[in-house]
Amino acid sequence: SIPGQPPVRAQGRVPADTHRQVTAEQLRARGNALFQAGDHGAALAAYTEALSLSDAASERAVLHRNRAACYLKLEDYSKAEADATKAIEANGRDVKALFRRSQALQQLGRLDQAVSDLQRCLSLEPRNKAFQEALRALGSSMHEKMKTMSCTDSKVEQMFQILLDLDEKDADKKQKAAQNLIVLAREEAGAEKIFQSDGVRLLMQLLDTAKADLMLAALRTLVGLCSGHRSRTTAILAELGAPRLAAVLGVEHEQVSLAACNLLHVMFDSLKEGLQKDFRGKEDAVVLDSSKDLKLLIKHLLELLVLEGASAHGRDNALNLLIKVVPRKSPKETNNSLSLWVIDQGLKKILEVGSTVCGSLGSLPVTENSRMSTSVLLSKLYEDLKCDAERENFHHLCEDYVRSWFEGHELPGKLRAIQTVSCLLQGPSDAGNRVLELEGIMDSVLSLCASVCEAHQLVAVEALIHAADKAKRASFITANGVNLLKEIYKHSERDSIRIRALVGLCKLGSAGGTDFSMKQFAEGSTMKLAKQCRKWLCNEAIDAGTRRWAVEGLAYLTFDADVKEEFVEDKAAMQAMFHLAKSEDRSVLYAVASTLVNCTNSYDHEEPDPQMLELAKYAKQHIPEQHPKDKPEFVKRRVRKLLTAGVVSALACMVKSENPALTNSCRELISRVFLALVEEAEDRGGVVAQGGGKALIPLSLEGTEVGQTKAAQALAKITITSNPEMAFPGERIYEVVRPLVSLLHLQRTGLENFEGLMALTNLAGISERLRQKILKERAVPMIEGYMFEEHELIRLAATECMCNMAMSKEVQEMFLAEGSDRLKLMVLYSGEEDEKLRRAASGTLAMLTALHPPICKRIPQVTVHWLEILQALLLSPSAELQHRGAVVVMNMMAAAREVAEQLIASEMLEILSVLAKDKDKP
Repeated sequence: SIPGQPPVRAQGRVPADTHRQVTAEQLRARGNALFQAGDHGAALAAYTEALSLSDAASERAVLHRNRAACYLKLEDYSKAEADATKAIEANGRDVKALFRRSQALQQLGRLDQAVSDLQRCLSLEPRNKAFQEALRALGSSMHEKMKTMSCTDSKVEQMFQILLDLDEKDADKKQKAAQNLIVLAREEAGAEKIFQSDGVRLLMQLLDTAKADLMLAALRTLVGLCSGHRSRTTAILAELGAPRLAAVLGVEHEQVSLAACNLLHVMFDSLKEGLQKDFRGKEDAVVLDSSKDLKLLIKHLLELLVLEGASAHGRDNALNLLIKVVPRKSPKETNNSLSLWVIDQGLKKILEVGSTVCGSLGSLPVTENSRMSTSVLLSKLYEDLKCDAERENFHHLCEDYVRSWFEGHELPGKLRAIQTVSCLLQGPSDAGNRVLELEGIMDSVLSLCASVCEAHQLVAVEALIHAADKAKRASFITANGVNLLKEIYKHSERDSIRIRALVGLCKLGSAGGTDFSMKQFAEGSTMKLAKQCRKWLCNEAIDAGTRRWAVEGLAYLTFDADVKEEFVEDKAAMQAMFHLAKSEDRSVLYAVASTLVNCTNSYDHEEPDPQMLELAKYAKQHIPEQHPKDKPEFVKRRVRKLLTAGVVSALACMVKSENPALTNSCRELISRVFLALVEEAEDRGGVVAQGGGKALIPLSLEGTEVGQTKAAQALAKITITSNPEMAFPGERIYEVVRPLVSLLHLQRTGLENFEGLMALTNLAGISERLRQKILKERAVPMIEGYMFEEHELIRLAATECMCNMAMSKEVQEMFLAEGSDRLKLMVLYSGEEDEKLRRAASGTLAMLTALHPPICKRIPQVTVHWLEILQALLLSPSAELQHRGAVVVMNMMAAAREVAEQLIASEMLEILSVLAKDKDKP
């Protein structure tokens, strides 16, 4: 960094209030010139900058009107309409603003409003030929639209007739009519037409046919009608009724239930978000209160959970919906009243699903995912609570529910109570620990572990396993559980019981984690347990639900490096695990991800301070030891074996899951594994080819902060060494920008900053659209900040990134901004000792002087050393630096006479004459 240099400011504005109006006028003039030159994006940026500096209402109105013109050229008609409206609000007689709004409204399909604006223009300027012609053209457009709409009316009627005709036997005809209806509903005009043509009543008739194909057509059409439109959603909900929608969600047909789930999710979003697509001013007079509708829908979802006639997957879909729509999306939202209402009205109904014992008399139909979904919902509700009083109420309701089953219901009731404990321990473990301490619960768990009935023993052993790593105060489980589980493992004749007992032993045996010196079992016992887990995992005769427990065991045993080594040598076991990860049972996701994190050593591990180690030895304290087989060369070999076995396609499949089992912590584990898989540059192409690049994008945008950062870093590594257009084809490349920019934040590590800058450099060199996306994500001020970084590699990466960004007009303008030291920094860096930094900085100067000639005039003003820096470039032994220097001088000679005179007055001509004769440097 340069001593005594002030940091670069994000925006080069004149700070003094006295100059504010002048600066806004200058920016407006610049915007006008850019607009005339056809650079509408840059003009828009200039007007926007001017708006932020201007306080005068009349000046702001003109700037809004000018921005509307830019948006029209850029085909962003909604923003054009919004800006024109602001100008009209300031001056209702502004014909330019009225005309521009009419053009925007016409493109948005709102012809009646466009006509109204044009008529106002003509009343203000009756002789204006342009207005007369525009009104005439718009009249014929409206005539065409009326014809099309009447045609659409008859088409909608025709489609419903075909679908509702019970005598119509042509299946293809019906399918085509259904598809046309769905497509029509996706367009705003089409959706409104269906809605106005008594469509909701006709769609209700389709739902009532109970025929799957017709029900699917109706549900998918309703999705189009409700998307982003609160008033239509409210009307549709009133007509269809929440009980009918909940009943459709609970049907046996899986696709119909899923389509109903999708419709309800869209309805929730529309009711929550309010007006998005509604027409301007259409509902100003009507205040819609959505909270009653939201609660009505949620009430019926909660009732569906305990409805005996509801299907198992319908119940799962209801749980998934509640997870998505009830808890707050972010702690920044202050209102958690919906969660509190659900806890008061429906916590016991949710626990009914969690406490269901499969196969018992009168049990609710559930799937292998139901209990995990229930645990996730309970966990989300508990996390959404804000104070001790709210949490205490949650605990009391859980305790009352467990007691209600445990006391007075004999054995079936005790089983339901223990199953509830398991469900809570997998979700909000604080609540699980509380109910585990209720009198008699733990004793019942231990006694039922010895039951002769397999179903009873399963419930008890699973509860013991969940308690083994969650019960904070029930330490006697760790002390006494090993012997009990060993007895069950050795003497039980049922694999389903033995495998669960084994997992319990694995959990208790892995208490030392990765610490090689802390072993719970005798030498070789861990290896025997792992071998048995792999054997069960590969045995396809055992049901998938039971084999899942073998993966749970490996998730704990793979803390041991010997177990990791044996596991990656067993290709059949790896592929069996990957096959399970792709199966319908999503409750296995966390165990698979944990096992892979252990095998790739992608958990966090800090190197201990040598001085602290010496102190610990002196004080005779325990010192963690690393297993010899956890050294980098072993980890690298294990990663290669996992890649060969197909780990990437399994991870990609896990990420696609819409299931609640894909929790944020599970996402973080998958991100960690991906980062380990792309550590070596030669492996990255294979990871991308198997879908790794595509899977990393959602991981980098959603989940824990650590998980998002790890995924973003993996994306950066891929972008640095691969062709980004090949790695992220089509629109996907634009989705990569935001995660990469997140790596530039100050709280990230130096390595993450460096890799983020390198990746953005690659993207910025591809196209103007990508540079615009990087600008939109506000990355330029951060890139500038890193140009002052003390670490030379980060400083170089930032300068190289700025070099590519300088191809963009907006960035070029920044180098001329008043009060900015950007250009000075580039000139000074071109004279630094570090050759790579000089190359990047002088390359930026060559680019800037070629693309934006006014910069040539500014260079002599930023530093007195400019001439000697340019001469030093030309006299450098590096041909690349000489070339860059020559380009800069050539551009400056061409730009302005006074600059050319200064150059000629120096020794520049003699230096250039010598270089021109050098035959070795063409």
